[in-house]
Amino acid sequence: MDFNARITRLPRPFEPEIGREALAATPWASGDVAKLIAGTGGTSPYLAGLIARDGNWLEGALDDPDAALAAVAAGLPEVGPDHLGTALRKAKRRVALLIALADLSGAWSLGAVTGALTRFADLAVDLALKEALGREAKRGKLPGIAPDALEDAGGMVVLAMGKMGAFELNYSSDIDLICLFDQDRFDRDDFHDARSAFVRATRRMAATLGDLTGDGYVFRTDLRLRPDPSVTPVCIAMEAAERYYESLGRAWERAAYIKARPCGGDLAAGERFLETLKPFVWRKHLDFAAIQDAHDMRLRYRDKHGHGEISLPGHDMKLGRGGIREIEFFTQTRQVIAGGRDPALRVRGTVDGLRVLSSTGWVPAHVTEALADHYRAHREVEHRVQMMQDAQTHLLPTSDEGFERLAALMGVETAALKADLKQRLQAVHALTEDFFAPDGRVCAAQIPDEIAQSPQVQRWQTYPALRSNRAREIFRRLKPEILGQLARAPRPAEALDAFDGFLRGLPAGVQLFSLFDANPQLVDLLIDIVSTSPDLARHLSRHASVFDAVIGGDFFAPWPGPGALTAELGAILAREEDYERKLDMARRWAKEWHFRAGVHLLRGLSEPDEAAQHYADVAEAALAAVFPAVCEEFARKHGAAPGRGAVVVGMGSLGARHLHALSDLDLIVIYDPAGVEASEGRRPLPSRQYYARLTQSLITAMSAPMAEGKLYEVDMRLRPSGNQGPVATSLAAFENYQRQEAWVWEHLALTRARVVAGPRALAGEVEALRSEILAVPEAPGKALSELAQMRRRITQAKGAGDAWDPKLGRGRMQDIELFAQASALISGRGPRSTARALLVAGAEGLIERDDAAHLAATYRLCWSLQIGARLITEGRLDPEAVGAGGCAFLSRLTGTDGPEALQARLNEMTTRAAQIIDSALPDPAQDEPAQDQ
Repeated sequence: MDFNARITRLPRPFEPEIGREALAATPWASGDVAKLIAGTGGTSPYLAGLIARDGNWLEGALDDPDAALAAVAAGLPEVGPDHLGTALRKAKRRVALLIALADLSGAWSLGAVTGALTRFADLAVDLALKEALGREAKRGKLPGIAPDALEDAGGMVVLAMGKMGAFELNYSSDIDLICLFDQDRFDRDDFHDARSAFVRATRRMAATLGDLTGDGYVFRTDLRLRPDPSVTPVCIAMEAAERYYESLGRAWERAAYIKARPCGGDLAAGERFLETLKPFVWRKHLDFAAIQDAHDMRLRYRDKHGHGEISLPGHDMKLGRGGIREIEFFTQTRQVIAGGRDPALRVRGTVDGLRVLSSTGWVPAHVTEALADHYRAHREVEHRVQMMQDAQTHLLPTSDEGFERLAALMGVETAALKADLKQRLQAVHALTEDFFAPDGRVCAAQIPDEIAQSPQVQRWQTYPALRSNRAREIFRRLKPEILGQLARAPRPAEALDAFDGFLRGLPAGVQLFSLFDANPQLVDLLIDIVSTSPDLARHLSRHASVFDAVIGGDFFAPWPGPGALTAELGAILAREEDYERKLDMARRWAKEWHFRAGVHLLRGLSEPDEAAQHYADVAEAALAAVFPAVCEEFARKHGAAPGRGAVVVGMGSLGARHLHALSDLDLIVIYDPAGVEASEGRRPLPSRQYYARLTQSLITAMSAPMAEGKLYEVDMRLRPSGNQGPVATSLAAFENYQRQEAWVWEHLALTRARVVAGPRALAGEVEALRSEILAVPEAPGKALSELAQMRRRITQAKGAGDAWDPKLGRGRMQDIELFAQASALISGRGPRSTARALLVAGAEGLIERDDAAHLAATYRLCWSLQIGARLITEGRLDPEAVGAGGCAFLSRLTGTDGPEALQARLNEMTTRAAQIIDSALPDPAQDEPAQDQ
C-alpha cells in the first residue's frame, strides 16, 4: 500500500519556517507526505536535522518503508570491520528518521515501531560483538577459535533485557544487555585467557555502539543488569551467573528475566542458559510475596522521583504516578506470581502479558484492555518527547511553550492533550494502586475478648511461620480479618483451636500470608475448613501450596472429568525432562485436585457420590499419566517393553470409581509378552522379570515419599494368588487362573475390575476377557453359600465394628458391597457399581425390589458418612472430637439433624439391611464349604 494512503494523522509545524526548510530538502514530497515532513521538521529539531541529511534517500524509502529498512540491514554485514562503527551510525540515522515518520503519521502501529527499532538493535549488537571478537581471534587471544569460525561467537552470547528483550524499545532508548560466555567451550587452563578476551570484546562492542562521534551514536549501552555489577567483569561465565541467581538472585532480577532474550552471538547457548534459569524466574508455587517486592520497588521509585498529586509539568511518563512503569509492574508481578504454574503467562511483551492475564482468568478483561490502551498512549507520548532532541527522557515539558510544541508533534490541541494525559495517568494509578496497596480491610465482626486475648493468640508470635519481620508485618494486616472470621464461626473456641493447630504447623509464612493478603476470600475458605475439620487444617499446614489452585479462576467451576484431567497432567509431565521432577509434579498436581474435590464436597458443590467419582478421576488420571513416564524411564535401562506392553487394572473402589480422600489404590498389572522372551536394551531382562520390575517401579513411583510427598499407597494383594503370586501377571496366566483356579471371592473382586492405564489394544482385550468370564452366571447356591462363609469369617476377624464405622459391620458398606458383587456374579452381567448390582439383585429375584432399594439407600447413607468422615478425620470417627463444624458437615451430607439423629438412622437402616442380607443367604453353619479362603 502507498505510504500516503496509510497516513491517519499528521503533526503540525510548531515553527513553520523550519518546516519549510524541511520541505526544501525534500522537493519531491507532495500531499500528506509533504504535510508530514513540514510538521515533523517544523516541530522536532532532531528530526529536522535528519531530514536535511537524508532527504533524498527518504524519497525512495517512503515508497516501501519495510523494504527500505531491510535494505539498510542487508548492507551492514558486508561492511569491513574498520568501517563498521561509521556504517552503523549512518544506518541508525536513516532507521530513526523512517521509523519516526511512520510513527508520527500513524502508518505503523506502536508494535511495528518498537519492533523495527529492536530488530535494528539486535543486528547492531550482533555485528559489533562479532567485529570485536574477530579482533581478539586475529590476535590469538581466543583459545582454539579461528577468526573465520565466529558464527557462534565462540560461545559468547548477549542477552537483551528490559524493553529490548520484549521488542519494546522506545525511540531514544538505551539498551540493557547482559554478556555471558559458555565456560564449557574451553579447557580449564584456557579459561582465564578466554574470559579476558570476552571482557575486552564486550567493552569494544559497547564503545562501537555507544560512543558519540561526528556521525552520532548507535545505541547507548547499559551493562549493569549483570549479577553484582560492582564486582563482576562485564562478561561472565554462565556457570557463575547460574550460581549467583540460585543463591543470591533478587526479586527484581526475577522480573527482569521475564523479558530476557538472546539477541547476539551464540543464540543457542543463550537459550540453554535461560532454560536453566526457569526455576529461578518461575517458581513452582504461586508467588504472592512478589507483590510486596514489587510494591517496595515502587515505593523506592516514589522516594526518588516524587509521587504526589499528578501535576503535568515535568511529570515522568515512565516512573511517575500512573506512568508506564506502573503498568509494567502490574503485568510482570502477576506473571511472576503465577507463571510457574501457568506457562501461558511466560510472554515478554507488556501488551501480550496483559492479554494473556485476561484470557487465563487472572485479571478481568476490562482492566487489561484499559491498561493496554493507556500503555500504548503513554508510549506514544514518550516517543514524541524523545523525538524532540533524540534525548533519553521521559519528562513532560515544564513550560506552556513545551506543551504546545508536544501537542503540535502529536497533531492535537494543547488543552485536549493535557486533559487526556491527566485522565489516563489518574486511571492507570487507580487501576494499579489497589493491586499493590489495597485499602486496609476493616473487619466488621465484634471480636470477643476470649478470642482476641486468648493464650493461643498471644503465643502466635512464637510460631515458626512468624519468625521473620516480613511475615509478622503481613500477618499483622491479616489478623483482624482472621479473628473476625473465627468469631463468626458456630463454635469460636473450637475454630480458634483448629486455626491455632494450622498456624502452629506452618514451617514458614511469608508466601502463604502474602497469598491471603492478596486474596482475602481465601481467609474465609481457610476458616471454613479449619472450623469443619481440625485434621484437614493440620494437613493444610503441611501442604499449604494447595491453596495455589484456588486462585486459578476455575477452582469452583464444574468438575472437568477424567479425560480432561488426564490430558492436563499429561501436558504438565511432557514439559519436564527429569524423571523425578515428573513424579514430583504429578504429586503436586494430584494434591491440588484432591484439595479441590474435598473443598467442593465441603462447600456443597458436589454430592457424596459425585465426590467419590471426583477422587477416582484424580487417581485414574495420575495412573494414566505416570505409568507411561515409568515405562519410558524403565526402558532407558532395559529397552522397550517386550511384546505388547502392560496395562494397569484398578480393582476395588478404584475400579468402581468410588474413592474418598484417604483411599489407597488396589491394582494389578497384566502384560502380554506376545512370545517375546526378553527386552532389548543396555541391560536386557527376561520378559517375566522385566514386567515384575516394571511393576515395582510403578509402585515406587506412586507411593515413595518425595519432596512433594506421596501420590497414593498401592495395594497389590488382589492379584492372582495374592501375595504368593508374581506382582505382574501375563495375560495368558491371568486368563487361565480366572477360568480354572480363581475362587469365588476372586470373581467377586473381578466384578469391579477396570483398566485405568496402558496400551488401548491390550486394555480392550483385558476388558473383553473380564466380560467373557463374568458372562457365565455363577450358580446362586454356590455364590451365596461362599458369601455367607465370607461374612462369618469377617465377623470373626473384625468383630461387630464400631458404632460410628460406616464400612465394617453387619448391614454396612462392606456387607452390602459383597452382596452386590455376588448378585453381579449370579446375573452374568457384571455391573461394577454397587447401586447397579443391587438393582440386578432385585430384578433376578434374589431379594425383593423394595429390599434392594433399602440396601441401596443404606449404602448411600453409609457412603455419605464415610466420605465425609475421611475428609475431616484420619482415625476413628468421634463426633465430640470433630466438633460442631464437623458434625454439621456430616449432618448435611447424610440429611440428618445432628449426631444423635444420624446415629439412630444409621443403626435403624443397617440393622434392617443386615436382616435382608441374612434372609437371602444360607446359614453358614449348615453349609460350610470344604475349602477355605
